[in-house]
Amino acid sequence: MEDLQRLLQHDRALSVSTLPDKGRCLFTTRDFSPGEIILSEEPYVSVPNKSSGESRCDWCFTSSNIKRCSSCHVVWYCGSRCQKSDWKLHRLECQLLSQLEKNRIRSLTPSIRLMVKLYLKKKLQDEKVIPTTVMDNYSLVKNLVSQVGENQLVLYAQMASLVNIILQWPDLNIKETAENFSKLACNAHTICDSELIPLGTGLYPVVSIINHSCYPNSVLVFEGRMATVRAMQHIPKGSEGQDVDIRESAVLEGYRCKNHTCDGFLLRDPESKGFICQQCGLVRDIEEILKIAGEEKTMSEKASAALSSGHTNESLDMYLMVEKLQVKLCHSGSIKLMRTREIILKILMEVQDWKKALTYCRLTIPVYERVYPTTHPLRGLQYYTCGKLNWEGGMWLQWQHEDNIRERDGCVVSVATVLAVIFAMLSREWLLGQTEEAIKSITQAVDVLRITHGTTTPFMKELLGKLEEARAEASYKLSSMDDQ
Repeated sequence: MEDLQRLLQHDRALSVSTLPDKGRCLFTTRDFSPGEIILSEEPYVSVPNKSSGESRCDWCFTSSNIKRCSSCHVVWYCGSRCQKSDWKLHRLECQLLSQLEKNRIRSLTPSIRLMVKLYLKKKLQDEKVIPTTVMDNYSLVKNLVSQVGENQLVLYAQMASLVNIILQWPDLNIKETAENFSKLACNAHTICDSELIPLGTGLYPVVSIINHSCYPNSVLVFEGRMATVRAMQHIPKGSEGQDVDIRESAVLEGYRCKNHTCDGFLLRDPESKGFICQQCGLVRDIEEILKIAGEEKTMSEKASAALSSGHTNESLDMYLMVEKLQVKLCHSGSIKLMRTREIILKILMEVQDWKKALTYCRLTIPVYERVYPTTHPLRGLQYYTCGKLNWEGGMWLQWQHEDNIRERDGCVVSVATVLAVIFAMLSREWLLGQTEEAIKSITQAVDVLRITHGTTTPFMKELLGKLEEARAEASYKLSSMDDQ
């Protein structure tokens, strides 16, 4: 731990301290600017998600051009480079997996594989096959803390028994393995792509020292498997987090005033059987709230079941009914209402109803702005979604009109001719408005994501390219109107 402390202080301007109420914490020893990298770390071990629909490369997590290991038939790689990078560890794992019965293979969850790889890497580092560094060694894993109940430890003990069956090490300590599972539960991170879509799980012992906050001053993103912590705002030396206030909590989690023209939030009135609006003073009866809440819960369960069964249009109708009930029940800034609208948004995008999808995306933005800090990646990605719908949704509508024209005329015409007809058919102001809105939303996304993701990743290069395309399109439309 002393070596890590010296390295962090010398190379990263960071210091590890222990506080009575928080345990180990990571402090800055200098100021950090927004977007500046505070810490980067490769995983001690990592595994891709186990998805029934999509396998991924075990090293880089891509799902493109992958091939299954011909020996164990469990692990996938996208090419020789990733296979060679992982070979020292997979050579041992491959031998063990090849000996497993088929029913054991089916029980091989990512958590089980992560633990097997943890012990194999420790073994290889002890034997000097894989080098040990200050930020890549098993002692950092041993120093991780966990907080789990006895019921969970029973489950972890069962998982540890399966690890023992796979490894076949006579001296493996089942209790220690169960404790390591509890450490993984508290400290492992979900590895996501640039759009925060989960790809796998990794153990980052140094990053795990950073404590969670509802109002964070830094953000964790991934560039491949590399975990990168960036400052979301100016971080002065020794800065502390903030606490959520009661008004924000009531708005995000609570009910709306029964006067629909009032934007007040409700708190329980101890002197009556209801909730009182903190703005206009009206009392909302608890029986009314329970009745609507019951209807909303029943409809939500039906909608979720329909969506899971693949009945997309039916589930959309049901979620629209859920939304209607939640509008009666919840404050307009409610997270619950926002989540329902996000589901509706995804369904509308799936059925390619871009115009309605854009409407719902815009409805979520004010809640995102309320819930997440100014430079939070989820806020930036929601701006990005809104920008794409503004722009690409409009472009898709153009191509739909093109298809209609081709069907009507019974012939294939040039793209230039089609677009000329489209501009005559559609309101020029509407199309330009969409492009301007797209530029506004994508600019907002760039302002956030250049801080959280940097500017050199493929995702950010593509995003900056989209912004330039949208600006060029707006300029072209303006010049076309001037000519006409």
